Amino acid sequence: MMSKQLDKAPEFNLPDENGRKKSLNDYRGKWVVLYFYPKDDTPGCTIEACSLRDVRDDLAEMGAEVIGISKDAQDSHDKFKAKYSLNFSLLSDETGEVIKSYGAWGKKMFGIEGIQRKTFIINPTGYIVKTYGKVTPLGHGERVKNDLKSLMEN
Repeated sequence: MMSKQLDKAPEFNLPDENGRKKSLNDYRGKWVVLYFYPKDDTPGCTIEACSLRDVRDDLAEMGAEVIGISKDAQDSHDKFKAKYSLNFSLLSDETGEVIKSYGAWGKKMFGIEGIQRKTFIINPTGYIVKTYGKVTPLGHGERVKNDLKSLMEN
């Protein structure tokens, strides 16, 4: 049986909501749930962020970190985090370079280009082991938690 070739997760080095630079390398040795979302404090993005917030402690117990990335500025992330008590880092990719490197930029509804709602589970050695395209915000955190559990068991 042939095993599926895993893709190395593209490196990033972006400021978080406090202006501290975070890179994928900082998380080496941990599982990472990296999610891309269109905009802070919009209905779908808030539902998605809160669903990940609600499972974050379970994910942390499994040795996983949650990181959100959008093009929003650091102060927007700071307000969004505070408003919804988000318990994970939000990184600003204002140029969109990292977003594009993960294939999370493209045509959306009505042919408009923008950030696509995508999530990646990255293993402790830095490889993407699961990709969620066109994420449904409601219940996303639970799906990620269950999938991470089974990935860790295999």
